[in-house]
Amino acid sequence: MPSINTISTDKLARLIGTPKCPLLIDVQTDEDFAADPRLIPGAVRRPWAKVHEWAPEVRGRSAIVICQKGLKISQGVAAWLRHEGIPADSLEGGALAWSQAGLPMVPEAVLPPRDGNGRTVWVTRARPKVDRIACPWLIRRFVDPRAVFLFVTPSEVPAVAQRFGAAPFDIEGEGVFWSHRGEKCTFDTMVEEFGLGTEPLLHLARIVRGADTARPDLAPEAPGLLAASLGLSRMYADDLEQLEAGMIVYDSFYRWCRDATDETHNWPVLKQGA
Repeated sequence: MPSINTISTDKLARLIGTPKCPLLIDVQTDEDFAADPRLIPGAVRRPWAKVHEWAPEVRGRSAIVICQKGLKISQGVAAWLRHEGIPADSLEGGALAWSQAGLPMVPEAVLPPRDGNGRTVWVTRARPKVDRIACPWLIRRFVDPRAVFLFVTPSEVPAVAQRFGAAPFDIEGEGVFWSHRGEKCTFDTMVEEFGLGTEPLLHLARIVRGADTARPDLAPEAPGLLAASLGLSRMYADDLEQLEAGMIVYDSFYRWCRDATDETHNWPVLKQGA
């Protein structure tokens, strides 16, 4: 059983990817992080010695603090955040326990450069449908909760990427890393490159691929996702508003993939003579 003001790896694993997940703050020393430069999904790096400077950014959220072994650094930072009125726990066993449990971790090396506020910035074509909503959902829930998404005229994506230091995704072009590969779509690419190949996300990836590449045979849920995606694109003229609405759609599909694939729902039928 976890000690007071700590959270177990099992409990945290159930929270990651859901809208209720606390802010995950990685405060490992540079030396410790260099030994295994991967992040627990959704975690952001912050210097432990400057907690007094960045703590105000966390107000209004609960937090889970992660160091290498879950000892003095994460517990001290969590205590400091609680002093600032921020509900905070430390991860029991730290990043080392998470890794030893075989849970997914995101390689720092594949992440785009961050802006001055520590956010990854991404750019893609305007008027998103399937992949261009699914990918931002994956990034926000499992990679960078504060990520910035720019939706622009298709022909301007490369130039905007260069000028604004953004990573282009789901576009064709030489040297574009985050895009379709063979029969797989950009969502597949991100799941693989971010090291997020859990069974629920691989299941969701098949559904996204079926909806995005006109392959309804890949998953019976694919036509439903396509219908919801096309409906959203007609409900919202603003791409960012559409993204926010789409987050709920993908939250629900993810939770179904993770927790409810065996559940059915039928209209109650009274037995004869009842």
